[in-house]
Amino acid sequence: MTRSALAFGSNLGDSAGMIGRAVDALDAMSAISVTARSSLYATPPWGVEDQPDFVNACALVETGLAPLDLLTACKDLEVALGRVPGARWGPRLIDIDVLWMEGVSLESERLTLPHPRMTERAFVLVPLAEIAPELVVGGRTVGKWVGGVEAGEIRQI
Repeated sequence: MTRSALAFGSNLGDSAGMIGRAVDALDAMSAISVTARSSLYATPPWGVEDQPDFVNACALVETGLAPLDLLTACKDLEVALGRVPGARWGPRLIDIDVLWMEGVSLESERLTLPHPRMTERAFVLVPLAEIAPELVVGGRTVGKWVGGVEAGEIRQI
């Protein structure tokens, strides 16, 4: 089993409930076990600002899936939960991103690991630091990365 970090986001409908359903559904899969989940955080939109605030969270999982298979499982779950394609960085019912997998460095058309912008995004770092401050990405711990981003508008809910 390989340890991995996932990020969740939603800003349509019952966002908190949707993230909870997504985490529970992943944990119910035979090849994925959720070992930690962060609190939920209200965060301002990133990229496209003219939309509702997001609810974000992170989870640590252990999985026997290969990186691209884990991504496929996450994207299939998004569809099963009702996500329809939309604008990049636009409103979404659910978004699940694979951020990191232990011992994996990957760059493909579908997935780059570690996630190339995770260390710039407070809406990822704040919940991830809650559950895995010691996780090392790009030579620094998540706990150190989170200290270097502006997280003023992010609040735990």
